[in-house]
Amino acid sequence: MTSLRVLDCEDIAWFRADPEMPSAARGAAATLARRIGLEGYRASEVALAVTEAATNLQRHATDGALLLRVLRTPDRAGVEFVTVDTGPGMADVEAALADGTSTAGTLGIGLGAVARLADVFDIHSVPGRGTVIAAQFWAREALAEPAGREPSVASGLTRPISGETTCGDAWAVRVDPGTDHDPRSGAVPSASSVPSGAVPSGSVPSASSPEPAILVMLCDGLGHGPMAALAGEAAVTAFRRSTARHPEGLLRDIHTALRGTRGGAVAVARVEPSAQRLLYCGIGNVSGVLLGPDSRNGLLSAPGIVGQQMRSLRTFELPLKPGGALVMHSDGLTERWKADEVPGLLRHTPAVMAGQLLREAGVRRDDAGIVVVKGAW
Repeated sequence: MTSLRVLDCEDIAWFRADPEMPSAARGAAATLARRIGLEGYRASEVALAVTEAATNLQRHATDGALLLRVLRTPDRAGVEFVTVDTGPGMADVEAALADGTSTAGTLGIGLGAVARLADVFDIHSVPGRGTVIAAQFWAREALAEPAGREPSVASGLTRPISGETTCGDAWAVRVDPGTDHDPRSGAVPSASSVPSGAVPSGSVPSASSPEPAILVMLCDGLGHGPMAALAGEAAVTAFRRSTARHPEGLLRDIHTALRGTRGGAVAVARVEPSAQRLLYCGIGNVSGVLLGPDSRNGLLSAPGIVGQQMRSLRTFELPLKPGGALVMHSDGLTERWKADEVPGLLRHTPAVMAGQLLREAGVRRDDAGIVVVKGAW
């Protein structure tokens, strides 16, 4: 089993492609790198890489945007940028990464140099559709650890509705270290409501593996703007503080925390790599998909509003297939995306997968949020 490495993410800002984008992104990246404690030379490398990526977007991409954010482990912080565009895409990514290759008008260091400056780098491009790049930058001493260049097994993106700077969608992920006891209960759904291949949880406690598991949550705060963002933040805080280990208990704790807010749609999943199973429970309009190399299983959520009206909870259990991924997203992404229209999607990191699906299915008339878990089984 792959080590279950997860990172907390703090989104700082999206930069849309325009003539001022490279300088704005460079200044923000340099300031951010220094703020989290990266030494001067490393901070300048971060600024250089971000400027190259932003200049490429500004000059050559269609509807390009760059996200700048902080990544955190329990004892250190790093910087990540993610770029997303809707074309024209690259026919030969390897050539674009070759030494000496740089598109006219950029800094001239090329994507290959950006990849070398980054501690974790991933790029996926589909000609005619678009390109997503994700790059992480940590203090150099962090690389002394074996896990220094390992990507997180989970990542996500949120993007506010056009015209807003805050987003009501929020996600969080954490590792359950495991235990010998697994008390779990939940109402049994009718057979007609169970997704193909899914097994509803029963009221009898189910033994689980004592091995670590991934817990992941996505919240879509009602509406948009600051009040929706407060609901999303409350959901994240409750998820992180809760001692519950299973989706239903976590949802109940989040329900309590969201009282007094607008409430929202929330889904929680537990990924158990050693047991090769997924437990999923959702309330409201959050979409869940268990994606395999040759399969796609939709995950059902019950009607309701977490924090206001939450009916009996239903947990669904599905087997995990090797090479697959769990995708959860708000209705800021349509459900019409098809993985086979993005060739090679499952071979990439969760951050790049999330970016490609946001590019494929994101809408500008609503907040958008997506989280992907892969590589854990």
